[in-house]
This record gives sequence, C-alpha cells and structure tokens, in this order.
Amino acid sequence: MDYVSTRGLAPGFGFDDVLLAGLAGDGGLYLPRDWPSFSPAEIRSWRGLSYPELAARVMRPFVAGSVIEADLPRLCAESYAGFAHPAVAPLRQIDSDRWVMELFHGPTLAFKDYALQLVGRLFDAVLARRGARVTIVGATSGDTGSAAIESCRDRAAVDILILHPKGRVSEVQRRQMTTILSGNVRNLAVEGTFDDCQDLVKALFADEAFRDEVHLSAVNSINWARVMAQIVYYFWAGLALGAPDRPVGFSVPTGNFGNVFAGYAARLMGLPIERLVVASNSNDILTRFFESGVMQTTRVVPTLSPSMDIQVSSNFERLMALTVPGGGPAVAELMQNFRRDGTMSLPDSAWQAMRAVFSADRIDDAATLETMRQIKDQTGETLDPHSAIGVAAALRAEGVAGLPLVALATAHPAKFPDAVERATGLRPGLPPHLADLFERPERSEAIGNDAEALKTIVRAFAGRNRP
Repeated sequence: MDYVSTRGLAPGFGFDDVLLAGLAGDGGLYLPRDWPSFSPAEIRSWRGLSYPELAARVMRPFVAGSVIEADLPRLCAESYAGFAHPAVAPLRQIDSDRWVMELFHGPTLAFKDYALQLVGRLFDAVLARRGARVTIVGATSGDTGSAAIESCRDRAAVDILILHPKGRVSEVQRRQMTTILSGNVRNLAVEGTFDDCQDLVKALFADEAFRDEVHLSAVNSINWARVMAQIVYYFWAGLALGAPDRPVGFSVPTGNFGNVFAGYAARLMGLPIERLVVASNSNDILTRFFESGVMQTTRVVPTLSPSMDIQVSSNFERLMALTVPGGGPAVAELMQNFRRDGTMSLPDSAWQAMRAVFSADRIDDAATLETMRQIKDQTGETLDPHSAIGVAAALRAEGVAGLPLVALATAHPAKFPDAVERATGLRPGLPPHLADLFERPERSEAIGNDAEALKTIVRAFAGRNRP
C-alpha cells in the first residue's frame, strides 16, 4: 500500500514510514493512493467474527508490504484483549431505528483507545525491527492524551509529550494524563485552547531540521494509523445491523473530524453508509460549513463537551483531498488561505459532493443536558455530554426514516461526572482500575503558547536518552 499527501508535494511512503512520520513533509496528511474495496460477498462473510478478527480483516490492505503485515492478527488480539466488555464495542437500541455504540470500554474510557491501543503496539513492532527511537508530540482536547499515554507508557523506543489546554479539560481527563509517572511520559499544560496546542504541534512538524533531529512522530488523528483503526467499528456496527444487505447511518460527535472521516473511509471501502451526521456543540464551525459551504473560524466557546471545543478540524483536509477538483495543489492553496484568513470557500462541486453523504447539527449545552436526562429516564443508558450530542443529532436527523442510525458514544460518563450529575441527579463512579485516580500524585508543567520554548523542552527530553 502506497500513501500520498493531501497536498501532493511530499514523496509517497509505505505504511511503516507513514506511521512514524505522522504528518507529511509538505504539511499535508497521508491518504492511501488507492482505496481498498470489499465486495458485498466478502463483507457478508465477516458476520460472526470477533472484533479483533474483524479488525485484522478490515486493516489488512492498509498494511500490505509492512514489516508487521503478518503480525497484524496477533497485534489486534493483544490490543483488544483488555477491554472491559466482551463485545468490545457493544450496541444498545434506544429507539425503533436508533442505536448507541458504546466506544468507552477501553483502558482510558474513551473511543481513542480503539485506535491507540493498536497504534502503540505498531510503533513498538516497527521501531524494534528498525532499531530506531521516536519522540511523539501530541495535542489533546481531553481524550487523545490519556489514550496515547496509556498506549505508549514504558515503551522502550518511544518518548511521548502531550499538550493539553490548561483548565479546559475535565479533572478526570487531566488526571488520567498527569498521574502517569513513567519516565518516557511528559505532560504540558498550555496557556490557550486546543487549537493553540494543535498549532504548536504543527509548528514543530513544519520545522524539518528539528523534526529530523528529535525523530518526531505523532499520535493525533493526523496520523493515518489512527484513522485506519477507527474504520473497524463502523464495519462492526454495520454488520450487526444487516450490512451489506441493509444500509446504515451514523451520528458522530465531532471536533477534529477524524472519527467521522473514518466512517467516510468505511463507505469508500464498500460499507453501505447512507448518511453521516456531524454532531457539533456550540463550537459549530463544521455545522456552519455544511450549511453554507464556507469554513470560517470564530472564538472557541467553553462547553460541557470540552473535547469538541475546536475551531480548526484538521482531518477535514482529508475529505477535501477526495472531493476538491485539482487535487493536492488546490487543497494546499485552500489550506494556506484558511490559515492566513481564518476562512475558506470550497468549490460548489466539492460542497455538494460532501452534502450527498454528510449532514450536520449543533447541540448546545441545554439540549445536551436534556438529552442526557431523557435517555437515562427512557432507556437507562447513561451518556456523557459528548455522546449525548451524537444521540441528540441522531434523534433530530431528518430524511432518514427507516434507516438504522447509530450514535457513537465516545466517552464513559464517569469522565464527566459533574455534567452527568447535573443532568440526571446521579454521579457516576469510576471503574475499579481508576477508583483511586483522585488520590494519585500528578506531574505536569505549564507552558506558554510559544513554539520555540516547546522545541527547547522537546529537544532536552528527547536528548536525555542519547549517548
């Protein structure tokens, strides 16, 4: 499998190099040059597979030619062995044709575990064969950080530094990161928003000399391996609801666009996905885009769903690369203008192509709380605020009569106990392996929004293991 940049200027790579590079050298994101496609008969033959078995089948084409190709089934089995639910990603019905897929049964209680438990093992396997070491720098709006740290802690060939926006993640989310005291882990609290954290990471990757010096890599959803692993649970839910003989739809709480793009990728690969609902909170840049064709940033507003408090959705560039006429050069120009002006208008043909599959909705805090209360009363399902946004958008979706619509529950309610208690009157407890989280010592440091200062920190942290 060969991969190319969304901006068309970086050299093509195989899977192993894409995994370790994260971001392309021209600032773009990697995509397969040619998409694998499964026939209905092949998809039908997967009914009855376990989640790890299905994961290996779905991802196998993407790792063709990789040094880990033969090991993929074992790596998938190891990645999901410790998940708390035997189904790994169970489905629960909440209405006649509405479902919730619980993606919070991994070690850090968030959907990021479904990709990062595998990605950490992929790093280990590839680096061991190369005799190499990498420095991972990532930005998190709450859940990626803890999942990445959990997957990379104590690994021999990986150092990991995670940036989170100071005071803008929940206390559980913060402590899941800052209480990991492994020597290869460092947490940095940035004065600013998630978008500021994300910009700092991109600035480091844009400095090619620095990138090479510290062997920089990424675990954010800018890394193709993250998206690749998330494709699996769309097939999992689709098969459970009758695919490929029955079309399905998904409602996805969306910030950085990686999760919902994985659904679009599953559609490209043959899963009959008829609708993808982009569910936003009050930071509704994506909803405004799907309504108007114009992407325009505004101020980030703090909400009850902080992991979605984002105004720059990095993975949207991947969708642009597949729909904008002119390919890489046109995407590069649009992204350059967006970075400069905070706004961009896509060609009408691209916007219409997107709207044929995607719709969007915005759910404010009041509606989020009401949905949490309503679903708890009617079904017994306890939702965190992010999951509630996906459910609310699914319940309000129009033009989908008779279509099974799956809302992705992206975080365990115990990660946001204050919001859950406010909505339902009940305070969810942490599972046993995290029961003492609030008693564990923390380690982190605050930094300003300064790329040069961050480079100094990363350089020193990466350099401590050099001869």
